[in-house]
Amino acid sequence: MNMMYMRENVVLERDVQVERIPDGMPLTLPAGTLAVLTQALGSAFTLAAEGHLVRLKGEDADAIGRAPPVSVAADVADPGALTQSDFEELVWRAMATCYDPEIPVDIVQLGLVYACEITPGTANAFDVHIVMTLTAPGCGMGEILTSEVQEKIAALPRAGAVRVELTFDPPWGRERMSESALLTLGL
Repeated sequence: MNMMYMRENVVLERDVQVERIPDGMPLTLPAGTLAVLTQALGSAFTLAAEGHLVRLKGEDADAIGRAPPVSVAADVADPGALTQSDFEELVWRAMATCYDPEIPVDIVQLGLVYACEITPGTANAFDVHIVMTLTAPGCGMGEILTSEVQEKIAALPRAGAVRVELTFDPPWGRERMSESALLTLGL
């Protein structure tokens, strides 16, 4: 999905489970709910609905009349030909489709990914170990973001065991952000 930051009114076409921002609490929004689409980045949508800011998973895009986002894996013509270097590039591309629902910058550009280790696994697969952090230790979206990273990497062709570790040492600071992220956020 292309980067998009906007304000567009939408009406939910069906009941849908969402995650409240910033604590990650699951909520169900009923069909017919009027919401404001505020961010459509990566593979999720941020909505303002019923007095809450919520995250709608891409797989539920039909609830707001959108097509689900296309996976990075769709670009791989011959998975068997992937080298370890090619696979690592796919992992980074997949992580770059993960966004903090309150910030219009992906987790890679935000500098939340501290380490990405790719090793040969079993059955011609590659094992992945990611070490990442959050912009704030108390962020309730941590489990949601780490699960999204794990799911997207596990869905890649030739992915073996995938482990995503959350750390706060060292603490994240804006000096970890890319120049592009700083420009996007006007910093």
